[in-house]
Amino acid sequence: MSEPSELTKPGDLLAWTQGLTKAYNGSAAVDGIDLDIPRGQIMGLIGPSGAGKTTIAQLLTGVLAPTGGDLKVMGTQPTGFQPEDRRRIGYMPQELALYPNLTVWENLSFFGAIYGLGWGRRKEMKRVLEFVDLAVDKKKTVRQLSGGMKRRLSLAAALLHDPEFLVLDEPTAGIDPILRQRFWGHFRSLRDEGHTLLVTTQYVGEAAYCDVVAVLSAGKLVAFDSPHQLRKLAYGGERFTMRTGQPLSSEQLANLADDLDVRIEQDPEDDRHLILISQERGELIPSLVRWADDHQISLQSIDQRDPPFEEVFVRLLDDTKGEA
Repeated sequence: MSEPSELTKPGDLLAWTQGLTKAYNGSAAVDGIDLDIPRGQIMGLIGPSGAGKTTIAQLLTGVLAPTGGDLKVMGTQPTGFQPEDRRRIGYMPQELALYPNLTVWENLSFFGAIYGLGWGRRKEMKRVLEFVDLAVDKKKTVRQLSGGMKRRLSLAAALLHDPEFLVLDEPTAGIDPILRQRFWGHFRSLRDEGHTLLVTTQYVGEAAYCDVVAVLSAGKLVAFDSPHQLRKLAYGGERFTMRTGQPLSSEQLANLADDLDVRIEQDPEDDRHLILISQERGELIPSLVRWADDHQISLQSIDQRDPPFEEVFVRLLDDTKGEA
């Protein structure tokens, strides 16, 4: 596992877990997880279905009690939250907790009352409905809403009391890509306003939108760092692509690796396309140009482009299986 990101310096933490474990009938859904949740950032819990994401969200909000380990959220054990502690947290569960026969406005009013907001909550209700683009739909019943509109209403309910810490469990599940992008725009706006967000998702590409990411698999923590550092971890360095006018011989490939201190991966379907892994970030491209010129090799392109996070995720999981 990688070292935690510099985003998680002590004193900047809103919550942390140490050896966090939750077992059901002797089987661990969450298995010895150590996490630091940095204040004022978006932290992603990324992993496939069954990875333990929802369980961690429920442990952090006090819905579940841990089987082992320790955790603190805003200085308090979640199972010991008092009403004033819970008012500092907004929780959007994976399963929608809305009343189908009530209107959008009535649902929000109900949640506002639960959080202790008085009659003056109408102003906050208008604010969050505008934030999630549901102001014009406030008189519709939940039964009349589309799936995406219900997700937005659930987000509005979690935001209504302006919580310090937002735990959003699969908020983008089952919604179209355009709405998903809009949600992430909302999340970044909330972060910029000073909120701390924990977002679970099985869409691993969404890791790129987070400030720090925990990659989970089968209840275990595979990696924990910023998206950029996770890409480096997956590949063992910075990733560059290079395309030559002609295939390189095995001797040329060996010389390239030795001269520039890079690891080379060849595309099995195109032997003129190379992936180079280097510890250098800014100096490799000019060095490659000089090396190709010195060896009379035609270069068609050199690029440093971040690989898709789906590819990074697969590599991280493959590395974990190789260590098992």
